[in-house]
Amino acid sequence: MPLSELWPELTPWLAGVWIAYLMVLAGWIVLQKREPIATLSWIMSLALLPVLGLLIYHFLGPQRIRRQRLRRSRARASLDDTLPSGLRASEDCTTLARLGQSSTGFAPSSATRADLLSGGGPTLDALLEAIAGASHHVHVEYYIFEPDQTGTALRDALVAKAKAGVRVRVLLDALGSNRLREVFLAPLRAAGAEVAWFHPARLRWLWRPRVNLRNHRKVVVVDGRVGFTGGINVTDDENERVRPDAFHDLHLRFEGEVVRWLQLAFLEDWNYATGTALRDARLWPAVEPGHILAQVLPAGPDSPWEAIHRVQVEAIHQANRRVWLVTPYFVPGEAARMALASAALRGLDVRVIVPARSDSIVVSAAARSYYDELLAAGVRVFEYVPRMLHTKALLIDADTLLAGSANFDHRSFRLNFELSVLLHDEGLAAALERQLLQDLEHCREIRADRPAAPFPRRLGQACARLFSPLL
Repeated sequence: MPLSELWPELTPWLAGVWIAYLMVLAGWIVLQKREPIATLSWIMSLALLPVLGLLIYHFLGPQRIRRQRLRRSRARASLDDTLPSGLRASEDCTTLARLGQSSTGFAPSSATRADLLSGGGPTLDALLEAIAGASHHVHVEYYIFEPDQTGTALRDALVAKAKAGVRVRVLLDALGSNRLREVFLAPLRAAGAEVAWFHPARLRWLWRPRVNLRNHRKVVVVDGRVGFTGGINVTDDENERVRPDAFHDLHLRFEGEVVRWLQLAFLEDWNYATGTALRDARLWPAVEPGHILAQVLPAGPDSPWEAIHRVQVEAIHQANRRVWLVTPYFVPGEAARMALASAALRGLDVRVIVPARSDSIVVSAAARSYYDELLAAGVRVFEYVPRMLHTKALLIDADTLLAGSANFDHRSFRLNFELSVLLHDEGLAAALERQLLQDLEHCREIRADRPAAPFPRRLGQACARLFSPLL
């Protein structure tokens, strides 16, 4: 029988299947208990993709990963009896620090020294110098580690220390560092270094997929005394000495008590990824308290509190004079938009700095859809022109800043494992201010009275905004 004759009979059956599909899909997504707009966005986006929609949501949807949350809590608990007494909750802290402590379990601490590193070249130099001085251990954790000139330089430094008897442990995200092959890692393993993968691809992903839950953190700890974190990965793409068009970004180098908290973050991730709790008192050398107030803020989908997001929003609410935000991916939720707009309406100097050319067309379009409402409130918006801006920092007033791996978007707020540091120090704040003022010299300011963009572009931005909760 020709299909044209069968179609009238098939139509009711297909309609019934499609309705059943929608009910299953909607029930599955609604049970995640996400924000209503995110839930509706997923349902509407996937309703037009029968069967394929279920697979997309299964692998990329915002699961709450209950099993992973349990594993993370067990990873921390297994370390409790080995932690020094200094790694305990503090009762004497500011309201902002208390919020960070309650939502992460990481208490406020201090640093005897904190350096702001601008660019991949100076960051690599500082890393190589610290690793060269290692005597007991080097812990390395990255989202992206590439087998290129930059990656080879860091690998060879780690190989040299491992051959000298230093314990070297490297934890890499399986998706972000997927270009690494065993031939590149073989010298590390042969020298005695340990290499582990965060959420590697396995067959059980077909039932419990974790491809969308990445470890975006960048942490290096040397001998428990020197620590690094920030936004710069190990790749030529972020090293301006190799590529003039490399991403423009910041990193942080620490000495003092705060390094213990970076160590704890690494050890928890290592335990989570490998199942091995490292119990060595030499991981916790005695350190002196410092004059720089610092608090490590780990966040991820294993916690419901969105710690970095909450601290950012609260810091904006507490600001008295200035709020300067720089981020490569600007897809704010309602709370963040309200905080920025309210700060501007209160008369504060509120600036948002984003890249003019991003590596994500959809995210850039979504970001530009928020400009008008922010500009109307008095927020000043700048686009960095020379190259991809990858800096992730928030500067509040004259003495408070937050910097690390977290972008100002839903992925960093809810899906990625991120790590940032909250700092209170006028010297560091002044250093960040100088850096951002230099960056602003290479920005174009977006003005409220600018000519309207062509209709197709405005339509594209509006459509991209609909997908904001999914980006």
